[in-house]
Amino acid sequence: MHGINKVAIIGSGQMGGGIAQISAVNGFETVIYDLNSDALTRCEGFHNKLFARGVEKGRMSDDDVAGAKAKLNYANDINAIYDADIVIEAVIEDVDLKKKIFAGIADKFTDNQILATNTSSISITDLATSVGDAADRFIGMHFFNPVPVMKLVEVINGLATSEETTKRTIALSEAMGKVAVPANDRAGFVSNRVLMPMINEAFYAWMEGVAEPEHIDEIMKLGMAHPMGPLRLADFIGLDTCVHIMDVMAEGLNNDRYRACPLLKQLVVAGRLGNKAGRGVFDYSK
Repeated sequence: MHGINKVAIIGSGQMGGGIAQISAVNGFETVIYDLNSDALTRCEGFHNKLFARGVEKGRMSDDDVAGAKAKLNYANDINAIYDADIVIEAVIEDVDLKKKIFAGIADKFTDNQILATNTSSISITDLATSVGDAADRFIGMHFFNPVPVMKLVEVINGLATSEETTKRTIALSEAMGKVAVPANDRAGFVSNRVLMPMINEAFYAWMEGVAEPEHIDEIMKLGMAHPMGPLRLADFIGLDTCVHIMDVMAEGLNNDRYRACPLLKQLVVAGRLGNKAGRGVFDYSK
């Protein structure tokens, strides 16, 4: 089994908060760390809102909520994470920031403690260079947004990841109610290597006048049984995030076919980043 009792998450944004929620709901002692106290307060408020909705919808009882809340701790002191059996980093997709975080904590995690990253595209082997001799305990756990809803965790080994680390990580994912599926350490892994070119091609179809955005999305939804069209999905992910992932793949795979469509890049330059900005391909201001 996974042998994990306490889970630590670094980063209290949408992904980190979601991982912390499913960890606590499934009975793990959970600490979520963020240097920003306001971000932690927002995260706790988000959890409370989701728990209240769970009770309202009949998915959780009051006792379930009390139990989950008792397992959740919010900390802006990094020392709170060091006794965890696994730490899952869930900050923004910035390779230098991630390496800096892991370099700062690696020597505090010893023995059987696992170091995991929630990256959606960055090389696990590259990130593992920041943890020295702990590279055998370093692994990728790519959760999907929204974490409480999406069942998949893409589990990615780095070159030095041990078999024991992989087995424990898969077992932990399953104990969190997820389906763990392995992928090899190539830029974008499987999910984004397939998804991002599709999203990019939808932007090219729009840019070249093949169809209007709503019609591109409708064709993909009805014709391919996708729950959300590629352009609206790009807005949901964040257009800037899409461009960043495409850049990572273009560099990591040494192939310019993964570069972002000029129209997609233009929208990012204009600040039309998707849902979070109120406007992307579509207008969300209303």
